[in-house]
Amino acid sequence: MRMNVSAEPDAAGLRPLSARSVVLSLLLGVHPPELPVKDLVRLVEPFGIGGSTLRAALSRMVAAGDLRRADGVYRLSDRLLARQRRQDEAVRPRTRAWEGDWEMVVITATGRGPAERADLRTRLAALRLAELREGVWLRPANLDRPLPAALHRVALTCTARPDEPPGDLAARLWPLADWAATARALLDRATRAGHPADRFTAYAAAVRHLLTDPVLPAALLPADWPGERLRAAYSGYRRELGVALDAREGE
Repeated sequence: MRMNVSAEPDAAGLRPLSARSVVLSLLLGVHPPELPVKDLVRLVEPFGIGGSTLRAALSRMVAAGDLRRADGVYRLSDRLLARQRRQDEAVRPRTRAWEGDWEMVVITATGRGPAERADLRTRLAALRLAELREGVWLRPANLDRPLPAALHRVALTCTARPDEPPGDLAARLWPLADWAATARALLDRATRAGHPADRFTAYAAAVRHLLTDPVLPAALLPADWPGERLRAAYSGYRRELGVALDAREGE
């Protein structure tokens, strides 16, 4: 079963950004994740988002629990801070030397409803595990992170060394050629974008795509894998945004 398949609507993962999407992308990309409303007004202008539209979107986001507001400054809620941490980890994944072992998670809990099963699948995919068959998830043990303690209440976890050649197994679990093609298309779109809003849209799609990178050991990746190039390009763009924000604060 193929996992980590991008659900984006076109080859480069680009889609029109709503006012909410623009605000979230801005705040998810800055540290600390907060901006005064005056900066948000300026930053959303290239997207054709006026002040009244922005303020209406901000009010809805506060009511929905996406943002918190204090003294004219909007901050990400705790729920979205967790999303920012996942995004940061996608840009700078913590890895360790791979010695051939694989993490394996076998779901043992029964009697769960559809929503509960879907939530567990989402959490396992976020851990960059892939489903070999229903209830059996695995990946190379090259990530420097523990599995969540809560997972042990619903699953058996172990370390394994499958008999199948690891490169063949990785190719079965992840659509690596498709992922790489989308990454290259995003890099090309970002490079060719002439308008600031077009660049922003391309890089917003890029960081979403990085969330689905399996972060495999180099030995299991196809030649000319574009993952690191996409990370470097996005990191450079995020630094540009930081410089622009600092310049505005000095005005």
